[in-house]
Amino acid sequence: MAKTPHNHSSRRPQGRQIGYARVSTDEQATEAQEMELRSAGCETIVREHGSGASRARPALAKIVREIDAGDTLVVVRLDRLARSVSHLLDVIEDLTAKGAHFRSLSDPIDTTTPQGMFSLQILGAVAQLERALNSERTKAGIKAARAKGRMPGNPGIRERRPDALAKMTAAQKAAYGARLQSSANQWLPIVRRMRPDHTWDDISRVLRQRGLDWTPERLRRAVKWIVSEGMADKSLLRKSPPRPAEDRLMTLVAGIHSSNPELTLRDIANQLERLHERTPRGGTKWAPSSVKNLIDRAKRSGLLEVA
Repeated sequence: MAKTPHNHSSRRPQGRQIGYARVSTDEQATEAQEMELRSAGCETIVREHGSGASRARPALAKIVREIDAGDTLVVVRLDRLARSVSHLLDVIEDLTAKGAHFRSLSDPIDTTTPQGMFSLQILGAVAQLERALNSERTKAGIKAARAKGRMPGNPGIRERRPDALAKMTAAQKAAYGARLQSSANQWLPIVRRMRPDHTWDDISRVLRQRGLDWTPERLRRAVKWIVSEGMADKSLLRKSPPRPAEDRLMTLVAGIHSSNPELTLRDIANQLERLHERTPRGGTKWAPSSVKNLIDRAKRSGLLEVA
């Protein structure tokens, strides 16, 4: 994506200023936020309608996924971005990993300045203290309840009241979505490269080789949620077509190579052996030349780009 020219009189890094404007309901408008963001230099503004109590924000996730190094994500206020301090820190950590920055117009948070980074460190310390205090309060509450002969926890859940169960289910779904979004950059790119040409079983095995604990069913369910939130194309859920054994191996090798182009032919051969994949001739030992043949086929078929 094209970068804006660097202004030598500005202390801001070279890159785009991307505004993010969020309101809680469809009836509310983002115009007031957009005016402030444009005044701050944002040429691109992404709008989102979503509750402040939920981390399921597809538009924000798309920004973080596609933002370039040197770009800055800008919001009017912190509450427009995050539902909690921990959520804010998670988003900023993801931006930092991409070499991008964050700025709030109404708060002293600007990761392009030393002062803004200092404020962010204070927020991190506050979040850590908050977690510790919450843990201590929870333990003290449970101890006091037991001393009085009461069972800890929500009585509505124990009594199986429908309203309490519905709230618990909603909270569990929100927490599940938050966990998926926080880790999506580790596994979703691999899924996008390999689906629907490859089975969930094959993809989960590749992910496990990278240290990610996924079963085929958990992976399929996670992708189904991601698609339902508009964060991925529904084609990922299409049924995998039956493929000859060698075509399946070609797709598998292409997926491994795409997920980490730095791997050598020997590295990929070792991974295939750990996955207990047999060679095209049925052997158990993989030679680098066999891997190269499959990579060359994948390039000819369009599965891999030709350098």
